[in-house]
Amino acid sequence: MKKSTNVKGFQPRASISKKHFSASGLTPFGELILNFHQKGKARILTLLITFTILSLSSCEQKKSQNMNDKQIVIYQLLPRLFGNKNTTNIPYGTIEQNGSGKFNDITDKALDGIKELHANYVWYTGALAHASLTDYSAYGIKVDDADVVKGRAGSAYAIRDYYDVNPDLAVDVKNRMNEFEELIKRTHAKDLKVIIDFVPNHVARSYHSYAKPKGVVDFGEKDDLNRSFSTQNDFYYLPGQPLVVPTNGQKTPLSVLQDGKFDENPAKATGNNVFSASPKYDDWYETIKLNYGVDYQNHEQQHFDPIPPVWTKMRDILIYWTNKGVDGFRCDMAEMVPIAFWNWVIPQVKQVKPDLIFLGEAYNPKVYKQYLNEGKFDYLYDKVGLYDGLKKLIRNEPSADVKDIRRVWQVESAGFGKHMLRFLENHDEERIASAGFAGKAELALPAMVVSATLGAGPVMLYFGQEVGEPGKGQEGFGGDDNRTTIFDYWGVPNHQKWMNGGLFDGGKLDEAQQNLRAYYKQLLKVTSTSDAVLHGDIYDVPQTGNMNNRMYAFIRYSANQRLLVVANFDRNQTLEANIEIPDDILKVKHSSPVTDLLTDKKLNIPAGTSIPVKLAPVTAQVIEF
Repeated sequence: MKKSTNVKGFQPRASISKKHFSASGLTPFGELILNFHQKGKARILTLLITFTILSLSSCEQKKSQNMNDKQIVIYQLLPRLFGNKNTTNIPYGTIEQNGSGKFNDITDKALDGIKELHANYVWYTGALAHASLTDYSAYGIKVDDADVVKGRAGSAYAIRDYYDVNPDLAVDVKNRMNEFEELIKRTHAKDLKVIIDFVPNHVARSYHSYAKPKGVVDFGEKDDLNRSFSTQNDFYYLPGQPLVVPTNGQKTPLSVLQDGKFDENPAKATGNNVFSASPKYDDWYETIKLNYGVDYQNHEQQHFDPIPPVWTKMRDILIYWTNKGVDGFRCDMAEMVPIAFWNWVIPQVKQVKPDLIFLGEAYNPKVYKQYLNEGKFDYLYDKVGLYDGLKKLIRNEPSADVKDIRRVWQVESAGFGKHMLRFLENHDEERIASAGFAGKAELALPAMVVSATLGAGPVMLYFGQEVGEPGKGQEGFGGDDNRTTIFDYWGVPNHQKWMNGGLFDGGKLDEAQQNLRAYYKQLLKVTSTSDAVLHGDIYDVPQTGNMNNRMYAFIRYSANQRLLVVANFDRNQTLEANIEIPDDILKVKHSSPVTDLLTDKKLNIPAGTSIPVKLAPVTAQVIEF
C-alpha cells in the first residue's frame, strides 16, 4: 500500500474550500487536533492510530473482496528446475554438469506465461535453504554429509536454515536473499501472489541457521540432550544411542562421498515419528522430528502450557517470511503437527497480514473439518478423495467409478468443498503423461475439467503439466519413478520446449503440446471467473441415456450463470444422453445462448427443459445455458 501523508477519509488541505474552515482559520479537523493537543498529546496519537487502523482494515477488506471474485489458481514450480536450460541430464549429476535454474530465470516473460494460464498464485517450491551436497563453504555454509542427504541437490523438505534461501538459486550467492526479494517484487508486479513451503514437522539432520536474525535461538541450541522428552527441548532424543545411518546396499555415484557414518550422539527421532537410533532406508532418515509438546513415547501426552519453545520459533519464522512479502504458506504434513499449534499460530500471523492463505497438506478425511474449523486452515489438499478417485478413472482401472466423485462433494467434504484444493499433479505425485500413470496427458482432460468445476476452492497446476511433461528418466535418488525429481539437478524436457531458451514462448512445442496448453488456458479462463463455480450450487445429474459408471454430469448454477459439466472417462464409448434440467434450476435466471465454453462455440440447441449431449470417449464439455 502506497504511503500517503493524508489520513484516509480527509481531503488534502489544497483541495478544501473556504466553507470547510472555521473562524480560527483552521479546518474542523485542524481544530479537533488543536483541541486534542491542548488536552494532551496522547489523544492525538490515539486518534491517528485509530484512523490508520481503519484505513488498513478497509484496504484489506477490498483485497479479500477482489480475491472472492476469482477462483484461486496456483501454479507450482521448483525454481531449481523451472529455469534450468541445461539438457545434459547425467544421473546424480553435479550442478556444474546438469545446471540449476535461478530466481533470476523467473523473468517477467516467464511470469506472463504463467498468467496466461490464469494463475494468480505461484508456489515457489524449494526456495528455502535445505540440505545439499553442493559446496558453499566459501560463503560460510558448512558442507552437508552425504550419508544424510537424499540425492545430489537434496530434498526441499529437509530444511537446513529457516532464515535463508537456497544458494543454488542465486546468480550471486552472497546476494541470494536480495535476488529472492526481487523475485517476490516481480511476481507482485504481475499481480500474482507468492506461496512458499512451511515445513513445521521436521528439519534436516544438519540444521544450523547461519542467516538467523540477531537474538534468534537456533533449534536445539538449549536442549537437554540427556532427556528423551522435555517440554523445553526442540527435538526428541535417544540418550546413550548414537545414530546408525541406513543404507540400501546399492552403489551410486554418491557412494564415494559416503562412509556410512554421521556424527549424532545421542540420536534424534526421525521426521516420520521413528524413535529409533537405527531408522530404515525408507524412513525420513535425513530429517529430525520437532517437538511441539507431544510425548509420543508416553501415550502421546500433550504439554501445551506453557507454550513449547518450538511454537514461538515457528511463529517468528512465519512472520519473518510474511514481512518479506510472502502471501501464503503451503504447510507440509500439517496433520503431523498438533492442531492446537495451528489454532494458536495462524491467527497470530494473520494479524500481520490478514489476507495470507494457509494451505495444509492433509490426507485424513476424518479430520479435514477439524483442521479447517479448529486449525484455522484456509485450504486443505483433496488428495485422498478426489485425486485418488480421478486417477483410477484416468488410468481406466477396473475399480474406477464416478461414484467416487459424487462421494467427495456429497459426503467427504460436504459443506466445506470450497476449502479443498484440487489438483492432478504436484511434486509428490506421478506425472500424468508418465508410463506409470496414464502414458498420455490428454487422457486426464475430463478429470481436469471436473477438478476445476466441482467446487469453488483452489485449483493447482504443476509446472510442465500443461505441456505433457512425462517425468521420464532415472535422475538420481528417486530413480525412474514417473515423477520429476525433487532430489537432483535436472532439466525438464517438455517444459524446456516451452521455455525455449528463456523466451518462454513455447517456440519448441509440437502441435499436440501447444493444443494441450491451449486447453488448460481456456478451461481455467472459464472456471476462474465463473460465477456458478465460485458462488453457485451443485446438482447431481442422474444417469440417463447410455451413461455408465465412467461418465458423469453435474450442474453448477447461481443467480447469474448456469453450467452443465459433462465428463466422459470411458476409453471406447461415446456418451449420448438427453440431460433434463430441473424446473427450480431453470427458474433461477433467464436462459443464455447454449454455448460450449471450452470451444466458445454456440450450440444449435433451442432453449428448453433438456440439453442433448454427445461426447466422444475421453472428452468433456462445459455448457452454459
